[in-house]
Amino acid sequence: MRFDVITLFPELFAPFLTHGITRRAFESGLVDVHLWNPRDFAEGNYRRVDDRPFGGGPGMVMMAEPLWQCLRAVREARAEPGAARAPVVLFSPMGQTLDHAGVERWSASQGGVLVCGRYEGIDQRFIDACVDVQISLGDFVLSGGEIPAMALLDAVARLQPGVLSDEGSHQQDSFNPALDGLLDSPHHTRPEVWQGPQGPVPVPEVLLGGHHERIARYRREQSLRLTAQRRPELLARAREQGCLGAADLAFLRSQGLL
Repeated sequence: MRFDVITLFPELFAPFLTHGITRRAFESGLVDVHLWNPRDFAEGNYRRVDDRPFGGGPGMVMMAEPLWQCLRAVREARAEPGAARAPVVLFSPMGQTLDHAGVERWSASQGGVLVCGRYEGIDQRFIDACVDVQISLGDFVLSGGEIPAMALLDAVARLQPGVLSDEGSHQQDSFNPALDGLLDSPHHTRPEVWQGPQGPVPVPEVLLGGHHERIARYRREQSLRLTAQRRPELLARAREQGCLGAADLAFLRSQGLL
């Protein structure tokens, strides 16, 4: 798959694409990322890409024409037939919040064109004419779309075959259908007893016994507990979808969580 990123700050992506476990996806080409700077397509000696907003108000607005010329160059480079053109994505507070299901859809796609806005925003005429999808990370505002773009690329990259050391690793992630959309359970590693700031803290005994069924049940119960306490709407959805078994419901009732 191929992602073309339109950004005024392509240098921000260099360390992201070359460090961490997901770099395997980028270096191998499983997730092919190309960076484009709209300033390279702006006119005049100053290569201006923003201007004051009509009607007044604070901040500056990214101009439509440099973005459009940049997008045209992206389209030419991708050489896609019109019917199969990759969607243009804008990261915006007005977009739909990105979730695991959305990431899975992107991970199985042919990619897209990611537009990273800056300043006060982008000329609405470019959005109306060129943008197919708007995505948000949540109900807060960032200085630009670069961080959301990296978040999407990272989430997509780790789902590609061979990227994670353990192929089944992402199956145990929070929100994954393999966990019925619940939160993941806590994790522990060596030493068996950690001398923490409040005294010695042992690993839960059930994890040391080697009894796989008991361990699986313990982790399921911890997942249920955490989800009920921190994201009850996820638990309610799992229950509505019939994902909770009799043992799950019995545990939740015994803990006063249902």
